Amino acid sequence: MDKVNQIFNHPLYQEALHDIEEAEKDRIFCKHDMDHFLDVARLAYIYNLEENAGIAREMIYSAALLHDIGRALQYTKEIPHHEAGVGMAEQILPECGFSDEEQAQIIDAILFHRREGSKKGSPLRTLLYKADKHSRKCFVCGAREECKWYKENMNMKIDY
Repeated sequence: MDKVNQIFNHPLYQEALHDIEEAEKDRIFCKHDMDHFLDVARLAYIYNLEENAGIAREMIYSAALLHDIGRALQYTKEIPHHEAGVGMAEQILPECGFSDEEQAQIIDAILFHRREGSKKGSPLRTLLYKADKHSRKCFVCGAREECKWYKENMNMKIDY
């Protein structure tokens, strides 16, 4: 998991993480922090094992750590976070030793992690989409009634 830790320690990643934390300090809804990133990574890895998808743990964790990192630019420059995240990943991943193919897979997963059609995409994209949606703990959220998520999409029970 050396590359995952290189991502986490990358100055651009740390700056974005700090900026997101600052922007979301008064947010009442789900936050986009390390708890969320690691929840997504762990769920995606569980799904990977259950479905025998065969994706390397390092790839899953890398995509999960980066999938919402563009939130900082969404808040400050109104760039959709998945697009901003791709731009940041394109800078971070090569510096952390990822091959061109690994970069392409992670960037694809980041770019499409919000789309329903991601269920039919690459295995990494599919796992990231599913884990991101299932990571939310709506059943204990105090802001659930004010949330913009469709009620039928809210996670109202413990699955994992």
